[in-house]
Amino acid sequence: MTLLFFVIAFLLIDIYVFQAVLSVSKSWTPLWKSVARYGFWIPTVLCIAALLWWTAADPYKVGSGMRNWILTALFATYFSKLFGVFFLLIDDVQRLVRWIAQAFSKKDASPAAGEVISRSQFLTQTALIASAIPFGTMVFGIVSGAHDYRIKRVSLKLPNLPSSFDGIKIAQVSDIHSGSFFNKTAVKGGVEMVMKEKPNLIFFTGDLVNNEAEEVKEYIDVFNKLRAPLGVYSVTGNHDYGDYKNWASKEAKEQNFKDLIEAHRLLGFDLLMNEHRYIEQGGERLAILGIENWGAGRFAKYGKLDLAHAGTEAPVKILLSHDPSHWDAQVRPNYKDIDLMFSGHTHGFQFGVEIGDFKWSPSQYAYKQWAGLYQQDNQNLYVNRGFGYLGYPGRVGMPPELTILELKRA
Repeated sequence: MTLLFFVIAFLLIDIYVFQAVLSVSKSWTPLWKSVARYGFWIPTVLCIAALLWWTAADPYKVGSGMRNWILTALFATYFSKLFGVFFLLIDDVQRLVRWIAQAFSKKDASPAAGEVISRSQFLTQTALIASAIPFGTMVFGIVSGAHDYRIKRVSLKLPNLPSSFDGIKIAQVSDIHSGSFFNKTAVKGGVEMVMKEKPNLIFFTGDLVNNEAEEVKEYIDVFNKLRAPLGVYSVTGNHDYGDYKNWASKEAKEQNFKDLIEAHRLLGFDLLMNEHRYIEQGGERLAILGIENWGAGRFAKYGKLDLAHAGTEAPVKILLSHDPSHWDAQVRPNYKDIDLMFSGHTHGFQFGVEIGDFKWSPSQYAYKQWAGLYQQDNQNLYVNRGFGYLGYPGRVGMPPELTILELKRA
């Protein structure tokens, strides 16, 4: 029944938008008229065929990558056409109003003599342009935006920072989502950009995969190039537990998480599971705390900050916690001695606008802290926009981020 609903909905949208194609192409040459009119239905046939295949295929044999591409194609095609439907509805309403006015006034409501283009023609052409713009934008976000890695440089002063760590350079990578990648060469380029910065310390703040540890297998030889003199430390994110997949058994899910932990080891990441480490230099030290995923609201709360925090003694304490909602929910109210927290999770919605100090994304309506540096009551939070992508395999106006944060003595 659900499949039938979507097929009918797609066809109704296409039939409606096709009227605009007929109108706009009526004065074209026979060749181009045929190209436009027959070509219009090719995406429709492909989308419905993909939908039928999805329904018939064994979900355990259809990879998450293929599912993402099908969903992206369907969304890009029909979300874009809805913009066209909006303008066509305006056209139909205004034509109905003019027809009613003409019927009552007995006057000719046709376009005035010498009018270059009627209101109806204008709205019909606008409808097609309105459909093309979001579709083109989403395609551009895949082709160009998905791997357009940008370095975000941040300088942060901490009053209790030991002098031995003054000027320490920390690189943060977050939300790799290796199961979504389609360009390994570009991914290697992102890792190389991090290493060219020569960081003293590297943090990875969760979501190594989408659902299965198997996804990162072919990228072990890429991300194991992340190395730093003071170490590479990591934590888990909400996607690392396999919670969004239907597993054949409880044992299979548990084994997947064990494989995920092993992947961190193979990468050379020191995975912090509700525990802490000390980084020592020049006879002084910092405390690095790392917890499993803990998110406010509907997200899983595997993390135990009380365990990670217990017994830590250092002038500066840095926390790695995947979900930024953790900061307001637990960290600020209960752990005033945590100076700095690193998070990811939001991806900046993979869509937004950043011009100078102005930034906007739909992500801000779900997260109070969603990208960049936040400071309150001598505590600091940095939210990374993410290295990879999830669902939509691209980014528009919110490029993948490589954070370089330098700590300075206040």
